[in-house]
Amino acid sequence: MRTIAIVMMLSAFAAAPAMGQAPPKLGQLEIKAYQKIPKAKAAVQLTSDTALGRHLRGLVMEQLAKRGNEVGFSGGNVMRMDVTFLDLLGQGSNRSETIGGQPPYADTGSNPRPEMPANRVQRRDLIEIPKSSSSLRIGLTLYSVSTGKVIWAATASCPADGGNVQRVGEAMVDSIFRDADRSQVADAGCPL
Repeated sequence: MRTIAIVMMLSAFAAAPAMGQAPPKLGQLEIKAYQKIPKAKAAVQLTSDTALGRHLRGLVMEQLAKRGNEVGFSGGNVMRMDVTFLDLLGQGSNRSETIGGQPPYADTGSNPRPEMPANRVQRRDLIEIPKSSSSLRIGLTLYSVSTGKVIWAATASCPADGGNVQRVGEAMVDSIFRDADRSQVADAGCPL
């Protein structure tokens, strides 16, 4: 009985740091550099294929090349890139946006999401209450293919609307790679 209690207590202590880690606040970036970004070839892979994601992936690849890395679509290390734009205000459309379909920032040629029933994306009970601003979040995680370990990770978020989301993403990528070799929590470089 005691051993079960001790094992449960030790597992709770082991899980505690993971539960206490939250993403950075809106307008901040967080870099976790377990080691410097190695000069080995790096492949940057998007988790979701959108025109915005492809544009920002190109900027990340340029930043890695400036650092002296060989970049491509396959390599010794893999950088996973998450680009998430959450349009809470519906500013990118005429307020009749449905679930699915093309988001407001998508250029022609993006892979469309399947259209869902024409339900408005809006909580009916909160119509009179001002909503939070829309946001863009970028997450980068560099893995070693040989070991599977995370070498480096960065997350940044900024307020953005459908009209300036690309410019906001560009500023965030620049801020992430300004001082990428040390762990830090800093300003995400959100344009005003």
